Amino acid sequence: MKKSASIFMMSLILFIAWTGVHTTVFADEKDSKDKVLTIAHRGASGYAPENTMAAFERAFTMKADMFELDVQLSKDGELVVIHDTTVDRTTNGTGQVKNLTLEELRELDAGSFFSKEFDGEKIPTLGEVLDKYRGKIGILIEIKSPSLYPGIEQKVAEALQERNMDKPNNNKIIVQSFNHESVQTFHSILPLVPTGVLVGYSSNGLSDQILREFSSYADYVNPSKAMIDENLVNRIHAFGLDTHPWTVRDRQSAQALLDAGVDGIITDYPDYIEQK
Repeated sequence: MKKSASIFMMSLILFIAWTGVHTTVFADEKDSKDKVLTIAHRGASGYAPENTMAAFERAFTMKADMFELDVQLSKDGELVVIHDTTVDRTTNGTGQVKNLTLEELRELDAGSFFSKEFDGEKIPTLGEVLDKYRGKIGILIEIKSPSLYPGIEQKVAEALQERNMDKPNNNKIIVQSFNHESVQTFHSILPLVPTGVLVGYSSNGLSDQILREFSSYADYVNPSKAMIDENLVNRIHAFGLDTHPWTVRDRQSAQALLDAGVDGIITDYPDYIEQK
């Protein structure tokens, strides 16, 4: 009888221990799944000049989950990180990015437009950014104006492959574009790398047909924050997609997106995304 009681007690202890461990694991998985990603737009561009190493470093030190950047091609075919198709707004130079060599682009000051504190900040290459931050923070790569740069999708793919960053779930890389044909092209080259479609504001919204089409080649639908409500988020999720709306520049907008149930928020100010 005592032996039976001992066996029962031992079994009970083991069961409780097993249940406790798995409860913790499930809780951790739930917490991770429920967390809304903070994605620093062009780096922490509210605090440092956009698309520069200073902005990416600020995003990293502010503990953003990812930072977003824009990639284009120089005249000599190098992948460079800059938003506008001209250098006029964010540097002390003039002209189109595609008409300037990497050497010419690197001579420009890409920081002083923001603040004297950042005088001399340079336009980085995609390779420099990947080399410094891979494995440290997620990187959301936007292919900018791909119609100007035939073959840019292949070059981005090669940059990831060279660094063994084309494997799923271990490098926290997403590639996106407003040009949905470009997204499809990239997906055909590296189908294991997550992709996203960017969507500008439209009063017509996103139909189920469009979402179904997106789901055939993308993992994320990232619309203007003005389009987002709980209903749209639920419909996006129904097609197996996640959503990272853009671009938050005030705390009220951040809270509205959190309330709507989005999966990530693209923001100039990573500290505006306050989660419980």
